[in-house]
Amino acid sequence: MQNKKGLYILITLGLVVLVLSVIGTGIGAVYIPPYEIISNLLGNDIGSNQLIIQNYRLPRIVIALLVGAGLSVSGAVLQGIIRNPLASPDVIGITKGAGLSAAIVIILFPKAPIFVLPVAAFLGAACIAILLYLLAYKNGVKPSTLSLVGIALGAICHAGIQYLMVKFPLEVNAALVWLTGSLWGKSWDDVWLLLPWILILLPVTIIMAVKLDILNLGDDVAEGLGERVEVMRMVLLFIAVGLAGSSVAIVGSLGFVGLIAPHIARRLVGNKHHLLLPVSALLGMVLVLIADMLARGLMPPVEIPAGIFTAVIGAPYFLYLLRKMQSTP
Repeated sequence: MQNKKGLYILITLGLVVLVLSVIGTGIGAVYIPPYEIISNLLGNDIGSNQLIIQNYRLPRIVIALLVGAGLSVSGAVLQGIIRNPLASPDVIGITKGAGLSAAIVIILFPKAPIFVLPVAAFLGAACIAILLYLLAYKNGVKPSTLSLVGIALGAICHAGIQYLMVKFPLEVNAALVWLTGSLWGKSWDDVWLLLPWILILLPVTIIMAVKLDILNLGDDVAEGLGERVEVMRMVLLFIAVGLAGSSVAIVGSLGFVGLIAPHIARRLVGNKHHLLLPVSALLGMVLVLIADMLARGLMPPVEIPAGIFTAVIGAPYFLYLLRKMQSTP
């Protein structure tokens, strides 16, 4: 029954993603009706709007789908290995590490080639993950220690970002747009940079869904079942970093996607990760698509960073979860 319900939810969310993708492709300074978009996707030449669809709108939609899936599945994995529903890439410092590296490149090296920024952001996320594991390792990595150390590292990175902004006020505008999170100006080149990470790591994560279920039983039970808990947790941690780091490297810091999507998915399909992970991915796609549609559609031709909308949705939801956890006996 649970699998049947999960299948219905997956199909429904897939259709929602498809509809939002078509509608979102049409939103912007130049509105394009859905029937023209569908006609173009079927291979028909629709005139002047074809260039807008193929070169500007479709890459953004594809990136929104990839980033939504990457951040949400990363959050689901982190919540599984830390066994805390409040864990997510931004909460435990991974996106903050990427943000600090990106801010250093944008502010201190403004003439650096464009490909340096995503590379630096990913390396920043990876460095935080390594520090997170090294600082949390003491007679085995405990979930609570990982969470607390991640929050501390995130605070240090945030302080570094604030220092750069105060020290170099004239160069701060470009950094602020990136740190807020935006899909503005993304092209097919960005899609090809992000696509391999998502195509490789997502299937690997779903294959390891059973391992996450075992971790949720507790370390003692997992070891009793013959699992090497620390190795398994380390592998899953770096998979989560790969998904989040590659996503943040392309679009900047889209906050709370990795928190909201897995939590809603858990309410829909329960804690079994073979359903939780794909449902989280689809919900993440929905959240990023809606945020990007609002970013382009509220004040055209002016574009608002999509990260503002994910924060507006996510911050109250985070406070709601925190209050609910405090009131639970």
